[in-house]
Amino acid sequence: MSALAAIHAARKQLGLDDDAARDLYAVVTGKRSLREMTAGEQERVVHELRRRGFKPAEKGLQGRFAKKLQALWIDAWNLGIVRDRRDSAMLAFVKRQTNLDHTRFLIHADDAAKAVEALKSWMTRKAGVDWSTGADRPMWLRVAGAQVAIAQWQILVAAGLVPPSIMEFRQLVAELARPVDQMGERDWQPVMNALGARVRKVAR
Repeated sequence: MSALAAIHAARKQLGLDDDAARDLYAVVTGKRSLREMTAGEQERVVHELRRRGFKPAEKGLQGRFAKKLQALWIDAWNLGIVRDRRDSAMLAFVKRQTNLDHTRFLIHADDAAKAVEALKSWMTRKAGVDWSTGADRPMWLRVAGAQVAIAQWQILVAAGLVPPSIMEFRQLVAELARPVDQMGERDWQPVMNALGARVRKVAR
């Protein structure tokens, strides 16, 4: 993975918006733009992102269902029910569910569904995630990222760390990303990351 690709992956993983990322660049290199940096300076940024918790995806994670499973695994980590976010831990889970050693062997949808549904059921059982997409739910809450974020919020409410008001939740989402009614699936990652950091402290 190139330094640029690693930086973009790290920003997504750590939930860094443009301003936060530029502030980090400036601290490390004195420059606020990746375009202005030398290759060596970009590598220094990668090193700092690793120090702050960035973990590159392990090599060899392949297969048509790998990204979905990896995304669900990270969701479970952000809900505080997975303690090891590495792909190797996810692969061990997949093997327990399917008896297949790697995501590249998940060729049939039925096999992948065993692991996907087991993960989703675990998140429902342990963290209260409601995956329903019925017409009685607002459109924004039929998206998986929103469903995980709401479950995270409820965990924090139960711990007395945030108020129970849905308006407070909506305000937080707008501050981290955009108004909930404008959110797409990809927009929820920084919200889940930010809430996840707080939820994992509760789960310790």
